[in-house]
Amino acid sequence: MSSIELTASQKTILRALVDLYTQRESAVKGEDIAEEVDRNPGTIRNQMQSLKALQLVEGVPGPKGGYKPTTNAFEALEIEQMDRPANVDVYLNGELIEEANVQDIDLSSVHHPELCRAEIQLRGSVRDFHEGDSVSVGPTPISKLVVEGSVDGKDDAHNIVILKIDDMTAPAEEPEH
Repeated sequence: MSSIELTASQKTILRALVDLYTQRESAVKGEDIAEEVDRNPGTIRNQMQSLKALQLVEGVPGPKGGYKPTTNAFEALEIEQMDRPANVDVYLNGELIEEANVQDIDLSSVHHPELCRAEIQLRGSVRDFHEGDSVSVGPTPISKLVVEGSVDGKDDAHNIVILKIDDMTAPAEEPEH
């Protein structure tokens, strides 16, 4: 898939849609997105037209209707769509954290090698993670991605750990024995 260049505004709106949709697992109303990103509903409707044209969003008709992201939306935002509930292991300094489960891996800055960071959003608290700790996440269910790095920062409010990536591997397909 060729990379789609989205404006900052489109990305914000698309990410809000994806977040709300993943939480609810149902179509999201334009008003809810407008509220989430602090724009007026008219702006959202206009942006949705362009996102539909890019095949990133589908309109869902009816009273329960609204918008839902297409698979392309996840790819455009480089979010690995995790089937609920995916168990993606998190190791902190080599130890498996039983109660942590990865909700989202965002590799938005991977295109800048000198800024190789991953935002790992966890279900469960990030209070045990401290700067400099070594963390390994994965393998993810779909691409079997394993991300290894050290804690560069965290956002307690959103349960996000920011990793400085040391190594990222997705194993080659192994032949079945």
